[in-house]
Amino acid sequence: MSTKFVLNETSYFGKGAREELPAEINDRGFKKILVVTDKSLYEAKVTEKVTEVLDKAKIEYTVYSEVKPNPTIKNVLDGVKVCKEFGADAIVAVGGGSSIDTAKGISIVMTNPDRSDVVSLNGPSNTKNKGLPVIALPTTAGTAAEVTINYVITDETREVKMVCVDPHDIPVLAIVDSDLMASMPKSIAASTGMDALTHAVEGYITKAHNTMSDMFHMKAIELIFEYLPAAVNEKDEKAIEMMGLAQYIAGMGFSNVGLGIVHSMAHQLGAVYDTPHGLANAILLPTVMRFNGEDPATAQRFREILMHIGRQDAEHLNDQDVINTFVWKITELSKAVGITQTVKDTGCKEEDLSMLADKAMEDPCKPGNPREVTKEDFINLYRTAM
Repeated sequence: MSTKFVLNETSYFGKGAREELPAEINDRGFKKILVVTDKSLYEAKVTEKVTEVLDKAKIEYTVYSEVKPNPTIKNVLDGVKVCKEFGADAIVAVGGGSSIDTAKGISIVMTNPDRSDVVSLNGPSNTKNKGLPVIALPTTAGTAAEVTINYVITDETREVKMVCVDPHDIPVLAIVDSDLMASMPKSIAASTGMDALTHAVEGYITKAHNTMSDMFHMKAIELIFEYLPAAVNEKDEKAIEMMGLAQYIAGMGFSNVGLGIVHSMAHQLGAVYDTPHGLANAILLPTVMRFNGEDPATAQRFREILMHIGRQDAEHLNDQDVINTFVWKITELSKAVGITQTVKDTGCKEEDLSMLADKAMEDPCKPGNPREVTKEDFINLYRTAM
C-alpha cells in the first residue's frame, strides 16, 4: 500500500523574506494581484509591509480586507466578486489562517464555478481544477495554512465549520517572514502557537501517521516547547523566527495525515461562539490528550514525545505517569504564555453540550483520532474542559 504526501512548490523563510515577492510574481507571469487580508491587519498597517513591496515593484493589485477571524461563506463569495471585477490572475494572502483560508476558498471557486455555493466544498474534495494561484504570507506562527491542503470556512446559517480538504488549493508559494509575525499581540501569538502544538501533537498520534509525518511533527514539538515562551513573552527575534519554522513543519505533516478530536471540538466552539481557533485548541488540548492517553499505543507515543522535550526519565514511567506528565507539560506551556481560559469562558453552557457533541460527531477530523469516541464522550470532554 502506497503513502501519498503533498507539499507546496516553493517557500522562503527569514526576516525580510517578503522582498522576494516581486521577483516571484514576475517570474510566474502574474499581472494583477488580489491581496486578501483582514481589517485589523490592514488598519494596523501590517498588510502595508507587503503592499509597499508591491508598490515599489509597480505591481498592480487591489485589496479585499473584510475577512473575519472565523471566515465565512460570505467572505469567500465577496472575495470572488472583487477578484472577478479586478481581473486578478493570482492571490496574495496576508494574515493568519483566516486570511489564507479565505484566499484558498476564493481560489477554488474562481476556477471551479460549479462550487460557487461554497457549501459543496466541505470535506474531502473532488474539484476538477487547480485553484487560482495563491501566494501566502503568514502573520501568525500557528495555522500553517501556507503549506496545507486544508482550509476552514464557517457556514453561519448552520453554525458549522466546514473543513475543506483539497490538494488543488495548496499555495504555489509560501513566504514565512518573521517581520510580519513580530507585530502580533501577545494573546494572538500565544493562541496560534498553541494551535501549532495541537497540530503537531494530534498529527503525531493520528491513525494515519507515518515515518515522514512523524519526523515533521516531532521536530515541530521540540521547537515549540523550546521557543514559544520567548516568542510570546519577550518578542525574541530568533524565537519568533523558529516558531514560524515550527508551525510550517507541523503543517507539512498534518496536512498529509489529518488531525483528531481536539479540532473536532474546537471547530464547534469557533462556529457557535466565534472563539478564536487557536484559543479553542489550547483550552481543549490537555483534556483530550488525557482521554486519548488511555489507549496504550497513544501513551507510548506520549512517552516518545516526552523523551524529546527533556524528560528522558519517561522511558521508565508507567503509562499513567506518562499521561499525567505529558498533560502537565502542555498545561504549563499554556500558562507560561498566558492562556488560562476554560470552555466556560467561551460562553458555553451545560445545556449546549449535547448540541456541540452532535456537531463534533460529524466533524471531518474525528476519524483520525487514535481512540474511538462517542457522543457521550464528547459531552464529558466538553464538561471536563469547562
